[in-house]
Formats: sequence, C-alpha cells, structure tokens
Amino acid sequence: METRGQQCRCLQFSVVLAAAATLSSCDSKNEYIPPPPPAVRVAQPLVQPVTSYFELNGNTAAFNSVDIQARVQGFLLTIDYRDGAFVKQDAQLFSIQRNTYTAQRDQAQASLTSANAAMVERTQERDRQNELMTHQVTTQANVDIANAHYDEAKANILNAQAALQLTEINLGYTRVVAPFDGVVSAHLVDAGALVGVDGPTKLATIVQIDPIYVYFNVTEPQVLEIKRDLVRQGKTFREIDLPNVPFEIGLQGEDGYPHKGKLDYTAPQVDAATGTLQVRGVLDNKDHALLPGLFVRVRVPIGHRDGGIFVRDVSIGTNQQGNYVLVLGKDDVVEQRQVQIGQRQGQLRVIEKGLDPSDWVVAEGIQRAVPGAKVAPEKVKFDAGESASSAPLAAVASSAATPAQAPAEGAKP
Repeated sequence: METRGQQCRCLQFSVVLAAAATLSSCDSKNEYIPPPPPAVRVAQPLVQPVTSYFELNGNTAAFNSVDIQARVQGFLLTIDYRDGAFVKQDAQLFSIQRNTYTAQRDQAQASLTSANAAMVERTQERDRQNELMTHQVTTQANVDIANAHYDEAKANILNAQAALQLTEINLGYTRVVAPFDGVVSAHLVDAGALVGVDGPTKLATIVQIDPIYVYFNVTEPQVLEIKRDLVRQGKTFREIDLPNVPFEIGLQGEDGYPHKGKLDYTAPQVDAATGTLQVRGVLDNKDHALLPGLFVRVRVPIGHRDGGIFVRDVSIGTNQQGNYVLVLGKDDVVEQRQVQIGQRQGQLRVIEKGLDPSDWVVAEGIQRAVPGAKVAPEKVKFDAGESASSAPLAAVASSAATPAQAPAEGAKP
C-alpha cells in the first residue's frame, strides 16, 4: 500500500511530464526584432554671402548737452516750460526781472542822443574854423582845437553806441532761451529766487538727443586686423571715409541690431593705458527711443565674402575640444565633426572651418543622434530667411527612413 508521501511525489512528476510535453509540441521560436533607427532631419549647409563684424560694447551720449544759466542778476520771474519737455530752438525757458535793464537801456539811449547832438555842434565848429582859415581870419590853434573837439564828439558817439549795445545784450539775457532743439531737465531754481548774484546761476540742463552719439573702443588687435583687411583691399587706414562706414547697435532686451548709423570719428592714437582706440558713431533718433548713457551692443562690418557656410545655431554642440556638429556618414551612421564657428546671423551660425557644403548636418532630432549609431534621415533644407527669422526647415526628400515593420506572421516577441 502506497504511503501519502509517495502519492505526492507521483503527482508532481506527472505535472512535470505534462509541461514538457506541451513545450515540445510548440513549433514556433522566440525571435528578437531590434527597434528601427531613430528618425532625424538632416540638411546641407546654406551657402550665401557673409559679412564679418566686430561685436563690441559701447554707450550712447548726447549730441549736445548744455547747462542753462542766468547771466544777469535779478529775480527769476517765470519758468516757461514743463520739466522734461522737448523744446524747440529759441523757445523761452525762463524770464528774469527786466525793469532794471530796461532803465539802463533807456539811459544809454539818452546818452547816445546827447552825443549825437554834441557831434552836430562840433562838426559845425570844425567846418567854420576851416572856412575862416581859408580867408586867413583865424589861427591854426583854433582850427586844431575844433578838430580835436570833433574827434572827441565822434569818440563819445562810439562809446554811447557800445554802452547801448551792452544794455540791450543784458536786457536780452533776461529772456533765457533754448540754444537748440532738445529735452530740458527739471528746473533747479524756483520762481522768485534771486539769481546771478555772484556769477552765472545754473537753472537747468538741455540735452540734444537727435541725432545721438555712440562711443565704443576697439582693441589694438582689432585695429591691426582692420588695417590688414584694408591692405587687402588696396586701401590704408587714413584713406578710409568714415561717414561711409556703417555700424549697428542694439539695446539690452532687443533682438539683433535694429538701430543703424555711420561712423564719424576715431581717436588719433591708441590709448597706451588701455590698448584701445576710441571710435564714435552718429545715428538718427527722431523717435527719441535712445537716451544718452545707455549701454549698447555695437556691430561694425570689417569684411565680406561670397561663400559663407551657415548651419542652424541649435545644431552646434560643445565638448572639451570645442564646437562640433553631427553629420551623416556612410550607411547613415552619425559622425561627430569638430568645427570652428563664426558670428551668428539670426537663427544661423557661420562655420569658419571643419564643414563642407556637401555634408549633411543633423538639424533636428539631435538628441536621438548618437555618434557611431545608425539613423533614419529625412533630408530637408535650410531656409535663407532664417538668417533674420526663425523660419522652419523645409523638406526636400524622404530618405530611407521606414516605419517599424510588423512582426512576421506567427512570430512571437
């Protein structure tokens, strides 16, 4: 008679035999199907003319800035502008007590009238003495005295005229006017205050901001590079016509360099202390968008060539060796190519070295492209408008990128 333990062992053995029979009766096999290569978009570099620039930092400065001062003594009567307002040339800004200077002018006018009357008398006396001298009825001494009195009267007239002119000038100074078109600061002296007591009293400041200056410094190596570029063009640094050299600026927060102007001054020598050369440009500012003292980014063209190679700036990576791009190699295998980059223009970046126009650069899907791995490329092209905007890539051809194939019938993953 079988024991209970023997019965359990027999049951377990039967289960194992049944499982083995079931597995042996299955004809299919388990096969591993690798995932398809990752899809990426590749494009050939854009070849177009490129202008080389120096990108510098600078500051804006007022075209003119003048302190408005009271040049005569008196009480400040009126303030004839709104603080911070834009005023036209010769617009009245302040007025100073006029009655004292009006009285001085009238007094000088009276002195001139008296001098003219004396001049008439002295002229008649001189003519009479000269006439008597022709008839030998007077002496030479009387003639000389008459001529001296005539010259004295003439001098008195000139003196009176000068005094009258001075009083008119001082009277004119009681009207403080704008010397040019500009923006006037807040007034520094209130109406009713006595000004001009111990000398000129500063009343306000007027600033001309249209046009406006931009100052920036060029380093010594940059100056030498400019000279070499000019030599290649058959010019010298002195022959260059500054007003024909454009420059562009951009403010903080602005995209690119929207403000354009012309250079108008360079310092005659390099500052030995800083090793820089000061340069100044001028640009229109009719909308008063620029204010003096702003920090600006400056871009100045230094050269031009026709065959510049551009790729999307986002296609460029960085490693310990510098900058690189991913290119499509043989059999759609990704290769890492070290490049030397240049300036950026819009969404594109100039490639100075390391890339050929016939190369296919990974433009989108870079995170899926691994150097040494195969990819499924879709060929696209760069839009030339990307140099100024963020235009999308345009597809030009579909590559061998194929969707993942379904498993063969009867296959099991």
